[in-house]
Amino acid sequence: MDIRPCGSQPSRQAPAQYFTGTVWQDPIIESSPPNLRATVVRFDPGARTNWHTHPAGQTLYIVSGVGRVQTAVDGKVREVRPGDVVWFPPNVRHWHGAGPSTTMVHIAITEVRDGKFVEWLERVTDEQYKGA
Repeated sequence: MDIRPCGSQPSRQAPAQYFTGTVWQDPIIESSPPNLRATVVRFDPGARTNWHTHPAGQTLYIVSGVGRVQTAVDGKVREVRPGDVVWFPPNVRHWHGAGPSTTMVHIAITEVRDGKFVEWLERVTDEQYKGA
């Protein structure tokens, strides 16, 4: 058994090259050997990921706030709220983040496949974020 007391691992600011706005990450699971990652992610209003894919897909559990998600498959920007569960299938281009005037917190759960769990792509434009 391993218990990591709250606050024993520092929060880390998400890398600016993969996110727009201020985003904080707190790891839950970074298993060894690497086969699963789970992270609490906190988005400031308007903050969002770049477009990206996951070789084994990704599940989000929305904890608080109001957020936005979009896939390149249907192109619709959708609103998500606490308790919603979002599944992105393997290799589907997508992004997720907070609403324009609200924060959003989610737990991101991603399997690792062939040593990779994410492929980062280009930034989400303001027009894409607004659903234009």
